[in-house]
This record gives sequence, structure tokens and C-alpha cells, in this order.
Amino acid sequence: MPVARTAPLLVLLMSTLAGGASAQPRQLPPVPAPPPLVNPSERTIRVEGTGEVKVAPDEAFIDLAVETQAPTAKVAAEENARKMDQVIAALVQAGIARKEIETRNYSVFPEFQPQTRPDEVPKLRGYRVSNQVEVHVRELSRVGPLLDTALGAGANRVDSVRFGLSKPEAVQGEALRNAVERARQSAQVLASALGVRLGPVLDASTVSEPQRPFPVAARFEMARAGGAADVTTPIQPEEQTVLATVTLVFAIEPGPGAGR
Repeated sequence: MPVARTAPLLVLLMSTLAGGASAQPRQLPPVPAPPPLVNPSERTIRVEGTGEVKVAPDEAFIDLAVETQAPTAKVAAEENARKMDQVIAALVQAGIARKEIETRNYSVFPEFQPQTRPDEVPKLRGYRVSNQVEVHVRELSRVGPLLDTALGAGANRVDSVRFGLSKPEAVQGEALRNAVERARQSAQVLASALGVRLGPVLDASTVSEPQRPFPVAARFEMARAGGAADVTTPIQPEEQTVLATVTLVFAIEPGPGAGR
């Protein structure tokens, strides 16, 4: 019988302890709310701006070549070397320094006669040799006459005439300043539309496009047999475009109208 009286007391004691444990968290101080996902002091506006400057080129690059054909590779190469020597000598005599003439490509490849039947074995017709050089010209008014000189000396291919800038750094700086100004104007317009105040620049980065010589198609008007001897190839240089892009990050200052 003593055991029977003890069981209700144990049940009552366990219930009391459980109730005390469940009520304990309500006696602790309240847990503070988590911070907001966006801190007002770190709100920013990110904008991009592109600057563009056009300027006249001050240098040119002429890619010309001599191509020869012969029954054997040796004969084609010998003839090609003789003609290219004549071309280089003529350019040097015209005032181009040898260091301004560089070999760009040299190739020797076989040529086959056209096949008349699908099962016909290709027949070797001969070999073609091509020697391409690049001529750096610092006086643009001489591009046309130098083309005529090279073609008259034996060059039989002009691949391209490219114009460029010898010192693009100053122009790139102007393009960069234009890009910054455009980015700042965009940020001001955006801040005004959002009803906030534009703060200081927190971060800035830039990408400047490397200046590459701009190729143009050369139209040749060479003097023909019996024609005028003073006809030269007309070349009109095109303006060079220098681009720069900046990314600016502005702070949004707290104040009246912020967050509207």
C-alpha cells in the first residue's frame, strides 16, 4: 500500500517540473530582431559611362606582297626573292627605312589542275610562293605614292592599308574623362528620379579599348600603258575612334526624400 500512495506524488512532481521548464523561456529577455537586409548607410548607385573621341590618324601600315608561280618550288621561290628585293630596294630609295619594312607572312604551297572527273587523280600544276611585308608609313601623304612605287617595282598584291595613332595615350585620357562625366550625369539623373541625394564616389573602375589600326579598302588608279605618268593612287585616311568605359559606384546619402 505505501507504493500505491507514492506513484501519484511522483506524477504530480514530474508535472510540476515540466510545467516549470516550459515556462522558463518566457522569463528570459526578448531576443533582438535581426538587422535589416539593406543597411541605409551602405546603399549605392552603380552607373556606367562610355567616352568616345575621334581624331585624325598620324601613321599607316601597308600590307603588300609578291606572288610568283613556277613548275617547281625552287624556281618560284627564287623568282619571288628577286622581285621582293626589287620592291624593298624601291621603297628604301623612296625614303622608307629598312626597319620600317617587316615580313608578315611567307608561304609555299602546291597548285593542282582542276579535276574533270570525281575519280581523277589530282595533277600537280606547279607551286605558288607568297611573301608579304608590312610597311610602316609615318607621313600619310606618301601612302599613295609608296603604293605606286611598290607595285611598279614588282609587288602584285596589296592586302590592306591600315591607319592608326602613334601615341594614343593622350586621346585615351580624353575619352576617359568624357566617360566619367557621362557616368556622373547618369548617376545624378537616376538619383533625382529616385528622390535620393547622391553621395561621394565609393568605387571606380575603367576599361580602355586598345587602339587598333583601322583597315580601309584602297582604290587603285594606276597609270596604264600610254596613260599619264603622274597618276597616283588616292588614299583618304579615316578618323580613328578611341573608346573608354568607366563604372562608378556612388553612395546614397540619408536625408529628406531618401527612400521615396
